Amino acid sequence: MLGPTPTARAVPAAPAPPGPAAAAPDAAADLTPYASYWFPDSLPHGAPGPGIVWRSLKRWTPESDPDLAHNTASVPLAPRFTPVAPHPGARAGQARISSLVSFGPTARNPSQGSPTADSYALTHWAYIDELVFWGGSSGEGIVLAPNAPVIDAAHRNGVRVLGNVFLPPAAYGGDLQWTRDLVQQDASGCFPIAGKLALVAAAYGFDGWFVNAETDGGDSELASRMREFLRALRTAGAPHGLRTTWYDAMNSTGRVGWQGALNELNQEFFEDRTGPVSDTLFVDFRWTPERLASSGALADRLGRGRHELWAGVDVESNGWNTEVRWDAIVPRGRDHVASCGLYRPEWTRDHLADRSPGAFHRADDRFWTGESLDPSRPAPEGTWRAPATVVADRSTVAALPFACSFNTGHGERWYEAGEVVSDAPWSHLGLQDRLPGRRWVVETSGTRPAVTLDFARAWRGGSSLLVAGRLTAPAAVGLHSTRLPLTRSTVLELVHCAATGPVGVEVGVAVREPAAPGEPVPYTWFPAREPAPGPGWRTARFGLAALAGRTAYGLAVRITALGSGPVEWRLGALSVRDGSAGRRPAPPTALTVDASAARDGTAAVRLSWHRAPGRPARPPRVRHYEVSRVLPDGTRRFLGGTCGTALHFPAVPRAGRERAVAFEVRAVDELYAASAPARTALPWD
Repeated sequence: MLGPTPTARAVPAAPAPPGPAAAAPDAAADLTPYASYWFPDSLPHGAPGPGIVWRSLKRWTPESDPDLAHNTASVPLAPRFTPVAPHPGARAGQARISSLVSFGPTARNPSQGSPTADSYALTHWAYIDELVFWGGSSGEGIVLAPNAPVIDAAHRNGVRVLGNVFLPPAAYGGDLQWTRDLVQQDASGCFPIAGKLALVAAAYGFDGWFVNAETDGGDSELASRMREFLRALRTAGAPHGLRTTWYDAMNSTGRVGWQGALNELNQEFFEDRTGPVSDTLFVDFRWTPERLASSGALADRLGRGRHELWAGVDVESNGWNTEVRWDAIVPRGRDHVASCGLYRPEWTRDHLADRSPGAFHRADDRFWTGESLDPSRPAPEGTWRAPATVVADRSTVAALPFACSFNTGHGERWYEAGEVVSDAPWSHLGLQDRLPGRRWVVETSGTRPAVTLDFARAWRGGSSLLVAGRLTAPAAVGLHSTRLPLTRSTVLELVHCAATGPVGVEVGVAVREPAAPGEPVPYTWFPAREPAPGPGWRTARFGLAALAGRTAYGLAVRITALGSGPVEWRLGALSVRDGSAGRRPAPPTALTVDASAARDGTAAVRLSWHRAPGRPARPPRVRHYEVSRVLPDGTRRFLGGTCGTALHFPAVPRAGRERAVAFEVRAVDELYAASAPARTALPWD
């Protein structure tokens, strides 16, 4: 259950102390924008803790939101397709995966990344249908909106993101008044908070709400109003394509009684006599094989489908060591019974003693792919049934131009053209690339090399793809599944380097899919000119005119050792485009310092700018913006990036005795070409 169990402990808060309601922020000025959180209407008694601001959602408007520009996502939800799976066990069109993730605390969760590489940089979007931005507590706020970097990264990969409405158990400070506030009606019978939730999601750019009512003590009248509230939320969200997931807690009596099933006590929150009430239902962890089977049968009878039920799997404490009755959800030898709701998979980061980016991604790859780290060849199964062995991966790579620099959205440095332009650690999921969904399918008749995302060197961003080991035969590494139209002018480029020993490099393009799941992808191989020896980055360019009129269904690289020693080969970037490099994007306009606060030679700064206006001959589409400072010696240093048009920097240090700090903002397109800079400066007083 999502109450007094490990789930509730994830968002603990002591009951608020008695006293009058308070909503005043700390008097100390703080320019940092944070992910938004609210109470539905009335506030707790007493005063909020340090760094916490109590807010009423009923009183929120976009116009009065000082952080709106920093919390608004910019990437639209991309359409997805499902390629032929790399293994017969990974099925399309059956179970799906919802992932409930706490990316940070409810209060003081930065809107736009943070200056650390220690972050949950989720990359296995290919297996996820829906992500819930988990959080909320009685001492901070119980309605939590996702931050923009998470939304942008998820949308780039076709994954919907839901905010969270968490009405906590009384043992964790819950107050039934907040439930009543949520479902209140105005004089005309409308549900004002339903309208506000839809407005927040539309304004911030996310996809709906996960509603979890665990405060006990209600009655059937309150349950009826909750049902009508859900229907109002669904209606208000429909014009924006919003979705609602209901958690199995409150039942039709108004009391909290976790069913571990879809049954007659909670069916009305999913589907009633007049039609759908919520889009999906998260089945509490109390499910049994028998309850899930009956739940699926009931969903089928309702005309909804059993895969609209998420069977909860709590991995917060034990990750891949969690014992789960997998055959009750996703059996191997028969149709899947329900979809899977993974609760707190950020365990892959939280349990580590070494939380460096490399260590995190090794653990995360094992969680999603399995011990073999190759979804085409699953390891013998123990207690863990990795998602890649159950559900087919999806991809959004279906249009040109396309590029990937294997940037995971965090790193220990920032690179441009292979050079370090900031030696500060960083994290911002919105800057993450569309990474290969299958990590990693390797075809070789010899020793399988290690394939990882590596942070020691990069071409652009914070990471690159590393293939390392003693190759006794050529090794083909599958990269992206695609639907790219090829013409006589289509060009593919690789930026790569070999740190040890000479290697032969080929690029593979598949113009048809495998005939069946588990069969190899039929690549056509194009050899690169053998690179000169040395560790420097080199560009290999391939014209694909021979494949004109066809569709590229997959991309790969094949590495052959040309010497006897071990290989250490990195792929820094991959791009596919039509023709030669085109126009650079137009620079942003109206770059402005919106607010600043200096202290002891360090400034906190908020910047904003405008997108370049559209023109008849449209410039390339902007992927994101990058902000740098120019030091007195003319050196440019990367400060951060965002997909939006506003960015905050918590601590910009003064460089020597400079009179002003000079900022530059560049628009960056899908091929990572940067515009001319927009410039402004902030004088030091």
